[in-house]
Amino acid sequence: MRIDALQYCNWSPEIFRQMRQGQVDAVHVTIAYHENFREMVARIEEWNRWFERYPELIFQGFGAGCIDKARETQRTAIFFGFQNPSPIEDDIGLVEIVHRLGVRFMQLSYNNQSLLATGCYEAEDPGITRMGREVIREMNRVGLVIDMSHSAERSTLEAIELSQRPIAITHANPSFWEPALRNKSDKVLAALGESGGMLGFSLYPHHLKDKGQCTVQSFCDMVARTADLMGIDQIGLGSDLCQSQPDSVVEWMRVGRWTKQIDYGEGSKSAPGFPAQPSWFEDNRHFGNIEAGLRAAGFSDQDTAKVMGGNWYRFFDRSFSPEG
Repeated sequence: MRIDALQYCNWSPEIFRQMRQGQVDAVHVTIAYHENFREMVARIEEWNRWFERYPELIFQGFGAGCIDKARETQRTAIFFGFQNPSPIEDDIGLVEIVHRLGVRFMQLSYNNQSLLATGCYEAEDPGITRMGREVIREMNRVGLVIDMSHSAERSTLEAIELSQRPIAITHANPSFWEPALRNKSDKVLAALGESGGMLGFSLYPHHLKDKGQCTVQSFCDMVARTADLMGIDQIGLGSDLCQSQPDSVVEWMRVGRWTKQIDYGEGSKSAPGFPAQPSWFEDNRHFGNIEAGLRAAGFSDQDTAKVMGGNWYRFFDRSFSPEG
């Protein structure tokens, strides 16, 4: 079983075919960065057209049973998620609406302060807001997973504590391995593991040690060390693959509509753009390289299967349905 907990590719039939060549059973795809509710609905409309045109390759996923269906029919189940809470605007009632539309993950903040929580680029982190506490409660009720991948430390720790259901960090790495702004401290990872939450390891070069020159051995050794910290049952993959996207999309990710200036991010002073992927993970056909690397790093077949998708399957199974 192979499950990727985050991609934001420039979608095409070629990429859908590569998912099948890589035997990828499920992918959580970003359908909103800074979009409002109606703009997010337009993204769903675009996906509906993909589902109509390529039903032999992809279909929309709603629960873990859809992953079983994907494996049986040799297709890929697509699960929707937001990297920002902007689609719910300032209306808590939209939490249930987006879940009914098939959204299964929502970050409480992107890089900036949101109405709910603080992003990792802010100088100060006052934690989860009043609205954030109410939205967490509502997300728990309907089965919308709290994702803190781009959130700051205090906000993340408070979300773990406040949520009555395990949360996820779908795409980030440990800061002990690479001290990128968005990578997570040992304290966050330990709290996430103890609460039953999930971490998806990112293959985005800015979050890798040695960037695009990172080796699969270094990556898999990091996975092993994180397993010691969090537990083997709480980790998986969230590649953050942005295949075939133009560099202008990075500017949209960081800038949206909140500033007229370029937000360089990651401590860089160069114009934002996509860095080169490591040669061993350039697209969906390369998940086998990670699987082989985990075995070479000493993971058993059983534990390798957990990291490649089994843990996410279990998390999806318990997280996407309404309470009760």
